Amino acid sequence: MDVIRLARTLIDIPSVTGAEGPAVDFAAAWLEEAGFHVIRQDVTPGRANLFASAGEPAGVVLCSHLDTVPPPLPGAEDETHVRGRGACDAKGSIAAMMTAGRALLAEGFRRFGILLVVGEETDSDGARAAGKLSDGCRFIVIGEPTQNRLALGHKGVFSLRLRTAGRAAHSAFPHLGKSAVDGLLDVLQDLRSIAWPVDPVLGASTINIGKIGGGTAENVLASEAWATVMIRCSVPVAIVRDLVFQAAAGRAEIEVVLESSPVRFLQRPGYETTILPFGSDAPYLEGFGGRMMIGPGEPEDAHTAEEKVEKRALIEAAEIYRRLVRDLDGETAGR
Repeated sequence: MDVIRLARTLIDIPSVTGAEGPAVDFAAAWLEEAGFHVIRQDVTPGRANLFASAGEPAGVVLCSHLDTVPPPLPGAEDETHVRGRGACDAKGSIAAMMTAGRALLAEGFRRFGILLVVGEETDSDGARAAGKLSDGCRFIVIGEPTQNRLALGHKGVFSLRLRTAGRAAHSAFPHLGKSAVDGLLDVLQDLRSIAWPVDPVLGASTINIGKIGGGTAENVLASEAWATVMIRCSVPVAIVRDLVFQAAAGRAEIEVVLESSPVRFLQRPGYETTILPFGSDAPYLEGFGGRMMIGPGEPEDAHTAEEKVEKRALIEAAEIYRRLVRDLDGETAGR
């Protein structure tokens, strides 16, 4: 199975976060058949990370995530592209890594591993658990859509849930109650008005109000309201956290869902580079050693109904991963 067919097969297996099981089973069987020793690391019931090794200590690990955002989108292809959910984020990277791994085994190379994790699209629970598998690793290459360019760095994440409380009343008598929705909208507007910090390399921090809800009916003042918010941090997350808590102080309950600071990656000569506005599992994989990020696909295509990856980029990525493992192993052996 070549890299294009493998990518299409992975895409055709739905693996929205929380329901990665069938994709995990397929990848495990494929890697075992290719000659890897595969360990399943349970994360939550029915969900597991996979660590595939080749019989020697893995000084270099190739890593990406099996889960996708919803909804599943069926795979398709034309002369130039493979399409469907996960095409670039990040099943294209996985297909290229697995293909590179098989090629390395055929060359008799054994000092590497492949780590496939679950949960990246929500709280990175797979990456958090995977640290127990990092023994002996000096470098980890993380697959995300970077146009096959080495990432210089990417933003961190501050994800939160806001809740406001009110007092229900008939909407004809607003003076008898207090609208939690009005209070929430005020807080959200103040958050949107913040002059978010800017980093000279990673650019501006940005905010997105993802979901919002509350109340029971249009003729009743809402007794409760809520919203989910994600801020892409180009500066240390503590700075962003302080701005949020100051803006909402005394007006909303804040539940921090996820927080991570920006990441700067290792570089190598001879590769084009890029800056990424999104986050990833990288903050939780520091225990694997020096971190690099590169993978096929356009970042802007991720999470869209038109998600796709170029076939040419998949072939190129498989060779990039094979070459990086060889090159980084040389550095590991020299330590």
